[in-house]
Amino acid sequence: MAVPAIADELRMQENAPERYVVVKGDTLWDISGKFLKDPWRWPQIWNMNRDEIKDPHWIYPGDVIVLDTSGGSPRLRLLGNEKNDGLRSRMKLDPRIRITQFESQAAATIPPHAIEPYLAKPLIVDEQEFKNAPRVALGPDNRVVMSTGDKLYAVGMSGERGATWQVFHGGKEMRDPDTKEVLGYEVSFVGEADAREIGEVSTLQVQKISQEISIHDRLILKPRRAFPNYVPRVPDTEVRGKVISTYGGVNDAGPYTTVVINRGERDGVVNGHVLQAFKAPRAVVKENKGEDTKLTPAEKNGFVLIYRVFPKLSYGLVLNSNEPVNLLDEVRKP
Repeated sequence: MAVPAIADELRMQENAPERYVVVKGDTLWDISGKFLKDPWRWPQIWNMNRDEIKDPHWIYPGDVIVLDTSGGSPRLRLLGNEKNDGLRSRMKLDPRIRITQFESQAAATIPPHAIEPYLAKPLIVDEQEFKNAPRVALGPDNRVVMSTGDKLYAVGMSGERGATWQVFHGGKEMRDPDTKEVLGYEVSFVGEADAREIGEVSTLQVQKISQEISIHDRLILKPRRAFPNYVPRVPDTEVRGKVISTYGGVNDAGPYTTVVINRGERDGVVNGHVLQAFKAPRAVVKENKGEDTKLTPAEKNGFVLIYRVFPKLSYGLVLNSNEPVNLLDEVRKP
């Protein structure tokens, strides 16, 4: 079914289906792409308000999405489903059931497995705050490295027995490539330990590691697990930044790779914002030294969907890239 663009705002896929049945594992981004050439126009085609954008837990496996063009402008709506409507009604009566059996099935914005490792760990922190955090001061039998099951001793701790603490190695400064301002301090997660005794010198037991824990590593109380969901959308104001780091041990960030951009809360960036990625301009080869320097033009290279925001930095997931996203590539409001 071919639907024309409406005022250059809603560009529909040429083969957009009249209806689509949501299946387990679908994401809002994937579903958007079945109807829209610009997936971030999702709020417009659903005619959503701001409250709905903040809490989009309303699309579930088995729901039927219908493309409605009867009003002149294309709109999406859910086909009435007595079974689903009854289930939603019952779930609202008991929040505990709704959380454990129903909301967990809702279509996420992006694949949870791609971002979960970066949600529960504060990988970017304030440098001074990190230096002042409780520290590992000794291992068993005066050992300086610890592994799973080992006891460790820490100073500067408070809180309750039984609490789980994450252990981090010191990292590197994250600087703005243009202003050279320090935007944050990147640390490395190395393991988790449970508090057994709290005191001037506290005792913990290591529960798991990703690499050996060492003396002087820092401890940060493990946050409650949370998986934010939101609708992909364009920022309300102009946003321009650069990719300053990539995760996963890669130089070339492909689809579903996390990148760090040098824009955050203070720049108006929020979860769900979609930014267009552009290849960083490169100098072309000169035939002789006297030639002026010429740069390649800006070339679109996919999208970055922001899913975790810090004061001066943000994590984004690379989506729909046709070439790898690299350090210093630009990101802008589409």
